[in-house]
Amino acid sequence: MNLGLDTERVDRKVYASTVEHFRKAEIRLPTFAELADPSRVPEPVTEALASVGRDEAHPANLFRVHWNNSNIGAGPNERLEVPDHLVLPRALTGVEAPIVVLPADRFPMIHAHKVLATYGCLAPRLITGRFDPRRNKAVWPSTGNYCRGGVAISKIMGCRGVAVLPAGMSRERFDWLNEWVTDPTDIIRTPGTESNVKEIYDRCAELARDPENVIFNQFSEFGNYLAHYQLTGRALASVFASLRSAEPALELAAFVSATGSAGTLAAGDFLKDEYGSRIVAVEALECPTLLYNGFGEHNIQGIGDKHVPLIHNVMNTDIVTAVSDRSTDRLFVLFNTDTGRDYLTQRLEVPEAIVDQLGRFGFSSICNMLAAIKTAKQLELGSRDVLMTVATDGAELYTSELDKILERDFPGGFSPARAVETAEQHLVNVTTEHHLELSAMDRERIFNLGYFTWVEQQGITLGDFIARKEQAFWRGLRDFLPAWDDQIREFNRKTGTDA
Repeated sequence: MNLGLDTERVDRKVYASTVEHFRKAEIRLPTFAELADPSRVPEPVTEALASVGRDEAHPANLFRVHWNNSNIGAGPNERLEVPDHLVLPRALTGVEAPIVVLPADRFPMIHAHKVLATYGCLAPRLITGRFDPRRNKAVWPSTGNYCRGGVAISKIMGCRGVAVLPAGMSRERFDWLNEWVTDPTDIIRTPGTESNVKEIYDRCAELARDPENVIFNQFSEFGNYLAHYQLTGRALASVFASLRSAEPALELAAFVSATGSAGTLAAGDFLKDEYGSRIVAVEALECPTLLYNGFGEHNIQGIGDKHVPLIHNVMNTDIVTAVSDRSTDRLFVLFNTDTGRDYLTQRLEVPEAIVDQLGRFGFSSICNMLAAIKTAKQLELGSRDVLMTVATDGAELYTSELDKILERDFPGGFSPARAVETAEQHLVNVTTEHHLELSAMDRERIFNLGYFTWVEQQGITLGDFIARKEQAFWRGLRDFLPAWDDQIREFNRKTGTDA
């Protein structure tokens, strides 16, 4: 199994063909350093973005695959020095500790940060001759956002992207895919919903028998880990540095993120390196794999379950906590109905600007927010202890889900009384149950749980699996980033797009 960790040219003939393809299409690749610090993007490239809509299938939008994009309603070419972020007020969270959220709906094309991960996986394959855009298909297994990101990145690079996702995911995901895929057959529906990742793996195993299909399994692609380590990690660090410049006494207590593919958790490794902060991994209570070795089904779309991703640095994780999809579903209603918004602004006195932002949170974004509140309560954090997380996608992906939840949970309508009940049960009185501070034995248990997926089922060698237990392995991965950047610059010179 190839894990995307090449630095040498694997196939010179494929490489030459890829250079020619990019030369004709006039596609310039951004370096990871440029995406981590967009001020380094050459001015001519930045100026060209002014005439390109952020959701167009245009190669220039590769240079918007970063956290420093302006709010969606702002000008088309506004790039922020410090990434956009929210500091949730105590009136909402009920805790003294500041909870800082970076909204990922500022990303181009898919309005979710998975587009960053897919660039981190495909670009290294292109610059090493591992992927031929004229012949290969890029297969993106996912429960929704990663496959959309993969299809978007594939399309603007002039290659064919194939989305593999469960049939039961939100209608909006499929509507988006229908507009972006090259051919309707490039959308492959597998059985089940969010909790049926194994079925996705099985379908990809079938697709991999055709050598033209290249599987980009986000759970084992270290380009996913490295992109988030450098880009998401630096974005969060930039925001925290900005907050600390105004309040020097602030400390970064924890980074909180749903496990998903574990790519985003890599940002926690960066923040721990920089600030010594804790790393909190979050999962659904209905399927508490890390917490209880459990199983089940849940509706927090986008956070995965039932296995430990290969790219999860388990031995560096400090806390595991669980959030119920009953809470995320019902808070989604609270945040997206007039009755709920009235309760938040009038009863809790949450500023309208914050309520507007909450109405843009998708399920996994609400999950991360709740997990941060739980962590603040469990650790008894104070006003100087900052927690950071990300809002992974937007509410636009779940409009059809809103009607389902209303019909199922609030058949008589979402009345003011039900708004009070929902807020008190799922927000105001968030408990600290199902929260575990990991001991060395706990980390060992979770690490070992991954053996069954990766060695027995997916064919990773035992040596490669075990190597991930040591932090030296993860530190060594980071050397790939400057090496890839050197190769990207050389690639751009060869395509003539570096001028």
